[in-house]
Formats: sequence, structure tokens, C-alpha cells
Amino acid sequence: MTESAERVAVACPSCSPSLETVHEVLTTGGGHATIRCTDCGHTHKQQLESTTEYERDVVVSQDGDSFTATADVPEGEQLAVGEEFLLETDEAIVTARITSLELDGERRVEETTAEEVGTIWTRAVGNVSVNLTLHPKDGTHDETESMTVQVPGDYEFVVGETDELGGEEFTIEGIHIRDDAVGYEYDKLDFDGDSAFAKDINRLYARDESSSAWSAW
Repeated sequence: MTESAERVAVACPSCSPSLETVHEVLTTGGGHATIRCTDCGHTHKQQLESTTEYERDVVVSQDGDSFTATADVPEGEQLAVGEEFLLETDEAIVTARITSLELDGERRVEETTAEEVGTIWTRAVGNVSVNLTLHPKDGTHDETESMTVQVPGDYEFVVGETDELGGEEFTIEGIHIRDDAVGYEYDKLDFDGDSAFAKDINRLYARDESSSAWSAW
């Protein structure tokens, strides 16, 4: 899915052969376009399909706020909840995950096509806020504390491992997976070695390792 005809999302053979990145289209002709990766600057040729595109509204939610942009969706493209794409806005390029697809009449579906979709509802997953419930280290208090940590969406949390974020050191004891995450067998992970990416996490449960007593928050 691309925002304009001058930029396309394709894999970069230099820095990202398995994931699409935004490329600038430098020249076209002869069946191939010369494009440049905006992440690493690598220039290469790519055959670009010429198809009809539909401009669709995209609502992006991020940390409790939301904004609306537009994206050009190629004819015949299948869209599904859980898929991610790069959305170029005036302010930034956002990695967005589809959370809902709205048809005419405000009907929501899990899957649809470019022709049928009216509004694409998404969540920004490039950088995310993760809710953290923190238990006391010494186990003498029943109280827990809640905080939020800011991490890249692809930051991996592992049950049983210790992280140091937001000025706090803590050991992960459990992970609650978001409804829009795909590829997980269970929605609650609590065995040592279980892992999830930050963008897929609804809440972390952890044991405070910073001190035996609660610090000032």
C-alpha cells in the first residue's frame, strides 16, 4: 500500500530483503523503474505493476490519540485485520497495523478488498507504549504499581528475562497479547521462554528488581 505514485513500498535488497521499506521512484521506462530506498539510500531497479488505485481514508490510533490520512490501495488487493503497511503522512512515515475494516454503511469486517473498503482503521506500531504491572520484589506487599514503557514495536519481551526500561529493572512474569496480534497460540503467556513483540502486547506483568522496597514514582 502506498501513499503516492512517487513513492512505493518494496523490499530493499541492501538493508531489508524480507520487509518492505519506502522507496523513491527516480525514473520509469523500459518496464522497470529506478528506485532509491529512503532507509539506506540504496538504488536499484524494480518492475512496478501498473494498476488502478483507490484512495481510502486511514484512521491511525497512537497512544490514545488518532488522526486521519489517506492511502492509495491497488485494485484487487486483499486487506485483513492484523496486516501491517507503511503509511506516508505529511509529518512522518508510520508503520500501521490494520485493526478494523469499514465498509459502506459502517459495517466492520475482518477481511475485504480495495474496491469494497471505505475506511481502514489502524494502530501505529513502529514505536509503542506498553502497559506494565509491577509487583514488589520481596513479595511482602499486596500492592502493585502500574507504569508505561516506550519501546520500538519490534522490541521483544521474554518471560523469565530481566529488562531495564524507564528507569526500572524488572523480570517478566507474564504477557497478555492484544486482540489484533496474529501468530500466537495463546492470549496469555507465562512460561519461561515465552516471548512477544511490544506491538503485540496488551499488558506486561513483572517483578520489580530495582530494590526491595518501592521507589518513588
